[in-house]
Amino acid sequence: MDKLSRKSLKEQYKSRALIGGVYRIVCKEEKVAWLRSTVDLKGAENRFLFSKSMNSCPEHGMRKLWDKYGEEAFSFEVLEELKKKETQTEEEFSEDIKILLEMWQEKAEEGEEYGRED
Repeated sequence: MDKLSRKSLKEQYKSRALIGGVYRIVCKEEKVAWLRSTVDLKGAENRFLFSKSMNSCPEHGMRKLWDKYGEEAFSFEVLEELKKKETQTEEEFSEDIKILLEMWQEKAEEGEEYGRED
């Protein structure tokens, strides 16, 4: 890859629209989910899918159920997306995502959604 192509690819990556949000990883066999947030939903989903393809548990807290039921029992579900505004700093966007996660955690506590923190 020549230097110009690399530079162009870097610029495309830096200027892409960032979409963060709240997601959960669900074990359908036990009806349990782990709520998570990220500033890059696509990246989080790609990491999860890669873990599944390698039959490698994505998180330590899921290990027992992963070993018991296998990767097919787990799914990645986006609960809410948030697009980074052009005027937002990384810190502001990250704070908005954190608040969004807190709102979903409250819903989980109220029984609207099942969730876990470990």
